[in-house]
Amino acid sequence: MAAGVPATASGHDPAKRVPGRKRGLAVDVLGLVITVVVLSANTHDNAAGVVLLDQVAEHAGGSVREVLVDQGFKNQVVVHGAGLGIDVEIVQRNPQDKGFVPQPKRWRVEQTYGILILHRRLVRDYEHRPSSASRVYWAMTHVMTHVMTRRLTGANAPTWREPQAAPA
Repeated sequence: MAAGVPATASGHDPAKRVPGRKRGLAVDVLGLVITVVVLSANTHDNAAGVVLLDQVAEHAGGSVREVLVDQGFKNQVVVHGAGLGIDVEIVQRNPQDKGFVPQPKRWRVEQTYGILILHRRLVRDYEHRPSSASRVYWAMTHVMTHVMTRRLTGANAPTWREPQAAPA
């Protein structure tokens, strides 16, 4: 956690043993961000899930009917979603799986978190105010602009993995 982050806006997550803030994302099937919630790290996942569901219901205008969540969310989120007309399904992990195994459809959220970590301001909590929600929207706008430009032009920008052609 950064030195300038006030203690009132941050907390300590005992499960992950990290201080700071936590971000909750609601994404669609393509991995595009629907809404973001930023809370202190000591906020339980259920509270974050309830706030996320409220924002999804408000922003999506009733177009979201089904939501997949991980095992960190409990029945409180399912009941709250039912009250909003959203079917919340908790994706259960197969007990025989060892190590990291991507869960069906749920990996889209993890993919989005991975894309967001490429943006330096989202790696750590540098902000005095919880403005990382606006930073998430900014980062996703940048990502989508890049993806759409690539799709429209059919050209890929060279990356550090590709050998560069020597100028003639």
